[in-house]
Amino acid sequence: MVGKVVFITGATSGMGLATARALATYGASIVIHGRDEDKAKQTVEEIQDETKNPAIYYLIADFEKMDEVRRLANDFRRQFHRLDVLINNAGAVFGKRQESMDGIELTLQVNYLTHFLLTNLLLDMLKTSAPSRIINITSGLHERGRIDFEDLQMTRKFSGQKAYASSKLAQVLFTYEMAKRLEGSGVTCNASSPGLAKTHLGYDAGLLTSLSKRFVDLFGKSAEKAAENTIFLATAPELESISGKYFEDKGEAESSEMSYNTSAAQRLWEVSMKLTKLTDDSET
Repeated sequence: MVGKVVFITGATSGMGLATARALATYGASIVIHGRDEDKAKQTVEEIQDETKNPAIYYLIADFEKMDEVRRLANDFRRQFHRLDVLINNAGAVFGKRQESMDGIELTLQVNYLTHFLLTNLLLDMLKTSAPSRIINITSGLHERGRIDFEDLQMTRKFSGQKAYASSKLAQVLFTYEMAKRLEGSGVTCNASSPGLAKTHLGYDAGLLTSLSKRFVDLFGKSAEKAAENTIFLATAPELESISGKYFEDKGEAESSEMSYNTSAAQRLWEVSMKLTKLTDDSET
C-alpha cells in the first residue's frame, strides 16, 4: 500500500478508526474524515505515534449538511493528487425522526446519500488512479430494510431500526449499480458487512434494550476484528478486478433478495441524483 492514498469517512472512532490504524501499518497515506476537528487532530497524532507512519491526515465535514460534503470533496481534491481506496464508513442511527439542514431524513442522508454524493464527486480521481477501489460499509441488518419509493424518508411511520436497515440496503443497491456503471474503468466497488460489532451505534440513540446490549457485549466483535473484512477488501491483491460483490468474513456472500433488484437500484440512483442535486455533468 506504500504510495497509495486511502480516504475513510467516519474514521475518528469505532471500525473507521480501527481500519485507518491497520491500513497505516501497510504504509498507505491515510486521510480520515471526522466532524470534530479537535478529535480528528488527536486521532491523527495517535495513529502516527502507534504506527510510525507520518502520512496521516484529516478533513472535516458534517454529513448532516450536503454543502459540507461538497466542500469535503473539494478539500480532498486540493490536497491530494490521487485516490486509491475510498471507504464509505460513516454511519449513525437515530431514535426519533429528524431532518437535516437539507430537509432530508437524517439516517438516509448520513448513512447513504452523503456517500453517494461524495463518491460521485471523487469518481474522476478514482478513475485516474486506477486500479482503485470503493468500499461501502453496510450491515447484515440490510436484510430487514425496505426501499419504499412512496415514502423513502419515512414521514408516515418512523422506526430508527428500520431506517438504519433501509439505509444499509440502499448502500448495497448503490454498490451493485455503481459497479455496473464502472465496468471497464479499473475502479471496483464492493460492499463490506462487518458483522455484529461492539460499537456505540444504537446505544446512544436508545434503540437497544438492556438484554440486547448484553448480547452485543457478549457476542459482538471488537472494532479491530470487525474491521478485518474491510481491510481485506482494501488490500488483497486477488480482489483487484473483483467488483459488485458483498463480502462477509473475508469472503463473498449473498446479500438479501431485494438487494439484487436491478430496477430498484436504477430507480434509487435516479432519486439519489435528485436528492443530492447531482447532474450528469457533475458525475465525473
